[in-house]
Amino acid sequence: MQPLLRKIVVAILTWEAQMALKRYQPKIVAVTGSAGKTTTKDAIFAVLSDGRFVRKSEKSYNSELGVPLTILGLESGWGSPWRWFLNIVHGFLVIARPSSTQGGPHKYPEWLVVEVGADRPGDIRTIAKWLRPDIAVITSIPDIPVHVEFFNSPHALAQEKKRLAEYLKHDGILVINGDDVHTKKIILEHQDQAVSFGFEGQNAFVASDMGIQYEDKRPVGMVFNCDHSNTRLAVSLFGALGKPRVYAALAALAVAETAGVPQELAADSLRAWAPPPGRMRIIEGIKGSLIIDDSYNSSPAAVFAALQTLKEIKGFKHKIAVLGDMLELGRFSKDAHTAAGKQASKIVDLLVTVGLRSRAIGEAALDSGLAESRIRPYDQDEAERAGKELESDIDKNTIILVKGSQGIRTEKTVLEIMAEPLRAEELLVRQDADWKMR
Repeated sequence: MQPLLRKIVVAILTWEAQMALKRYQPKIVAVTGSAGKTTTKDAIFAVLSDGRFVRKSEKSYNSELGVPLTILGLESGWGSPWRWFLNIVHGFLVIARPSSTQGGPHKYPEWLVVEVGADRPGDIRTIAKWLRPDIAVITSIPDIPVHVEFFNSPHALAQEKKRLAEYLKHDGILVINGDDVHTKKIILEHQDQAVSFGFEGQNAFVASDMGIQYEDKRPVGMVFNCDHSNTRLAVSLFGALGKPRVYAALAALAVAETAGVPQELAADSLRAWAPPPGRMRIIEGIKGSLIIDDSYNSSPAAVFAALQTLKEIKGFKHKIAVLGDMLELGRFSKDAHTAAGKQASKIVDLLVTVGLRSRAIGEAALDSGLAESRIRPYDQDEAERAGKELESDIDKNTIILVKGSQGIRTEKTVLEIMAEPLRAEELLVRQDADWKMR
């Protein structure tokens, strides 16, 4: 979309979204952070949906365009001026049509669960000042977060994320990761409103006894206990792996309590919660192998967590990691890719890199002792080829982690090695027609 057209569309849709909020007055849960936003949003949606009409941001609609689209219940018009015109017309109908108190197509959601992202300074403030959430959720802000490229420092990015808390409604609640060094500072500034979650004992919702759950010697999900208000709740999560998924579940349990959802009911909802595509999702691979599909996006903290999960998984003789470039890291890029290579060298039997920046992953792994014959570099547009050429290295004793930033398109690698490629639209990210044309 051309810049001028985009500016006009943003202004009109934002006004329509504000009018919709004013008219229907839904409860708003807004989620931000530098990692885990979409997974956390989906977990919150799962615990709130039992008995309530809830709408969530589709995909990762978290920008100045994405948030109004969620509020109005619309899809992206991508590069089509005509589709954006229709969105504007439909947005007007949302705020002008007669409402229905009996359900049906014109009933507006009671709750909205939206993502709010920040690519540049001022992004969150621009949205938060009119969104005014009832519950703000801040996931985590690692030392080298994604999207740090346009900020002076990780601290500056943390300050931007904090804007969501500053624009809470006067009686709003801040649900926040209490383990992260940056978010701890935010808690101190909003003590009267903050409810913290994490693994450390000072949090209101504390995870303990976390582990990987197995069935027939195959990993199927995560288990942990949640301690809160002198009670202990056993929680099981299926379909995806990793500590970040537990963090998302903790945030959802905290939101559930704030929203009046019983903890046992929330835990049942999380047990049935299907993992979003491309986020540590467990997928059956060719020849009886297993894939951990983390192809949605990538950042240093997320790579570390994914590799740590791969290390902890039992029952596989061969472990492969396909790691694509981590984008939007600016001056932190070289060190971040080097650190990933050092970690991977201690875990994998075969390291596949995709992209120019990820060459540093392979170089660091080589320097750390992984044999050159076990390092396989590919260019940025060769994710599909990387998958095809993996087939001969895979058997029933193999588990493969696939991870990379959005622009590297490592879901194409997964497509080549998954057991059921006809289910790609159901299981993988970026399978709609607009993405396939890119």
